[in-house]
Order: sequence, then structure tokens, then C-alpha cells
Amino acid sequence: MPGEPPPTSRYEVVVRGRLSERFGAQFEGVTLEQRPDGTALRAAFADQTQLFGLLDRLRDLGIELESVGRLV
Repeated sequence: MPGEPPPTSRYEVVVRGRLSERFGAQFEGVTLEQRPDGTALRAAFADQTQLFGLLDRLRDLGIELESVGRLV
């Protein structure tokens, strides 16, 4: 319906290593969860283009991905 925001999907991206909260602040709308072996980034995206944008930025920064999954 016109005027309504697009539907969003939530994703979790797990990366190797620990990212600081300061680092996470660079990614608007992304929350971080520290894990023993890495960091989980969670965010809602209007479409896959936004998700790929985050993945591209992580790649450009040399951050290694562990997994990417859609949250239900």
C-alpha cells in the first residue's frame, strides 16, 4: 500500500573475531553480540541489496564471515 514502509527481514551475520561496539556504531541499525569465537551482527533489511551492502563493507574491511542467516 502506498505510504507504508517496505517489509523487512531480519538477518544474523556471524564474523570471526570480536568487533568493538565502536565498530558496530558504523553500521546503522546493527546490533552486536559477542560470542566466544566471534561476533554476531543482527539487523533488519528492506531487501537483499541492503544485506549485500553490509556484506560488501565487511569484505572490504577484511572481516571473515562465518555464517549468514535469516531470522524468523
